[in-house]
Amino acid sequence: MSEMLEVMVDGLWRQGDKSLAVSLVGKDAAPLPAWQPGAHIDLHLPCGKVRQYSLTGACDESRYLICVAREAASRGGSRYIHDTLRPGQTLMISPPRNLFPLRHAGRVLLLAAGIGITPLYAMALRLKASGTPFILHYFVKRRSSAAFITELMDHGGEALCTVHCSDEGGSPRHRLAQTITAPEGNAHLYACGPQGFMDAVAETARSAGWAAEQIHTEAFQPVALQTNAARDGTFTVTLASSGKKWPVPGDKTIAQVLLENGVAVPLSCEMGLCGACLTPVLEGVIDHRDTVQTGQEKTASAQHIALCCSRSHSGEIVIDL
Repeated sequence: MSEMLEVMVDGLWRQGDKSLAVSLVGKDAAPLPAWQPGAHIDLHLPCGKVRQYSLTGACDESRYLICVAREAASRGGSRYIHDTLRPGQTLMISPPRNLFPLRHAGRVLLLAAGIGITPLYAMALRLKASGTPFILHYFVKRRSSAAFITELMDHGGEALCTVHCSDEGGSPRHRLAQTITAPEGNAHLYACGPQGFMDAVAETARSAGWAAEQIHTEAFQPVALQTNAARDGTFTVTLASSGKKWPVPGDKTIAQVLLENGVAVPLSCEMGLCGACLTPVLEGVIDHRDTVQTGQEKTASAQHIALCCSRSHSGEIVIDL
């Protein structure tokens, strides 16, 4: 796994009525690795939780900036950050990973919902600096809940985005068809937000003539999955390197079974969001349940499985470990 970085919290401030911006700098002023828009870090919290957060803001600054929404159904991550994290506290993070990079394009359409604005705010700043034509649409329930609204609406005297508020009649259901028109030239579309929002964006874009390779999405929530023993039968996972094999019952993940048997697995989010545990598959039919891989990657001849959440349609799956 990548070497961990020690950082210090050098600032916390409110973004809207439900989000908290967190500024991180290198411990003892150590320089932090460079990053590009779309990158995220794994944040290791003292409460034992590891969470993924997109880096946001300008990528040429000496700090890392993240923004965390308070989740009503928090499993401990956002609750700790909002209630316990304080300036001066030190944390461990991973180096930035980028599974959602900006591609070369003649023009770009950015669509964000809720806290999904974080990677797209960084993209907007980069596109603005490079002179690439872009449009950013930001969907929120209420204007008061929007993160970075001041920065987005007044960047050097001009607005970087159009804000659509559901309580003002601007919900995605009413506005997506108007905001996603037919692509012109070498255009690319980027969307980030809840899974339902991104599904609606992809469907609307395809109907408007966007090709699959022009549409890029990143989830900040896992796809809701039914995982119970009745639905998920037992299959066997086999290591190609040693031939060792173990059954994976319906109430355990491949990663859990491997760890129980002393096999090192690079885990981070454990929800199929980050790609840390993606592993090549040599034999077997994958039941893909992650949200980090594209549809094309999930149907490619050379496939990878997310050990933390995906399963097997076949009785046995052979992985390159």
